[in-house]
Amino acid sequence: MKNFATTALLIVDLQNDFIHPDGAYARGGMANSAIAALPAKIYPIANALRSAGGWIVSTQFTLVPGKGNTPMISPHLKALRPFLQTGDFAPGSWGHSMVDELQPADLTVEKVAYSAFYMTRMEWVLRKAGITNILVAGIVSNGGVASTVRDAHVRDFSTTVLSDGCAAHDSDVHNRAIADLSTVAQLSTCAEALVNLTGAV
Repeated sequence: MKNFATTALLIVDLQNDFIHPDGAYARGGMANSAIAALPAKIYPIANALRSAGGWIVSTQFTLVPGKGNTPMISPHLKALRPFLQTGDFAPGSWGHSMVDELQPADLTVEKVAYSAFYMTRMEWVLRKAGITNILVAGIVSNGGVASTVRDAHVRDFSTTVLSDGCAAHDSDVHNRAIADLSTVAQLSTCAEALVNLTGAV
């Protein structure tokens, strides 16, 4: 098996509050079967990359608690997701954590907006770890994934989007977003990525 020490699987926002049946989004009526299916699709890749010496990096959307633990929520998000409440996506909480199926992460980066590079330590930790190649999976294709991939591109990371390792709340939106990302990243299915990692034929 090749050494993938400079490669990371960047898992965008696959957190309990987004996808677990007991999480904030399910409570708000935003459960989605395509999104819920992602951990099972991504797990074999994460497992293979760990075995090959690569990195697992988790981004975790965060609602920063303010006074009285009231979460700081951007106006546009408050309008879109009025069900969000105190404790949702709070740092250190169960809902904030990456889903159990994909644990553990080697690096975890909190983020407050779509891009995992916006006002975070993401670029710093990737550079310190010697990571130059990124496989991107997670949610949502047209939001956190798209913004993160574009920011990785302008920072000269070699980036591959796992086309069926990402999802959105609408399949047409997902398909358009993935097609658009082909201008700044390579596209691969999860099966193709697994063959590359394991050398299987």
